[in-house]
Amino acid sequence: MSRSYRKTPICGMTTAASDKVFKKAEHKRARRAVNARDLTLDDAPMGKAFGNPWGAPKDGKQWIDASRFPEIMRK
Repeated sequence: MSRSYRKTPICGMTTAASDKVFKKAEHKRARRAVNARDLTLDDAPMGKAFGNPWGAPKDGKQWIDASRFPEIMRK
C-alpha cells in the first residue's frame, strides 16, 4: 500500500475526464487540412496550427494543500 497516496501534492485543473475527444477532433482537422492541400505545390501546414493546448478541456495543474484536502491526495 505504499503507492495508495500521492507523494507530490499536484493535481490537474479540469472540467473533463479526458482529452481524448479534443485530441481526436484536432488530429482529424489536421489530417483533413493536409489532404485538402496539394503538397506538390505547397508545404504541409505546421503542426502547431492545430490543437491549441490552452483550448483543451484539461489545461493545467495546481498545487493543493495536502493537510486540508486528504481525499485528493488519495489515488
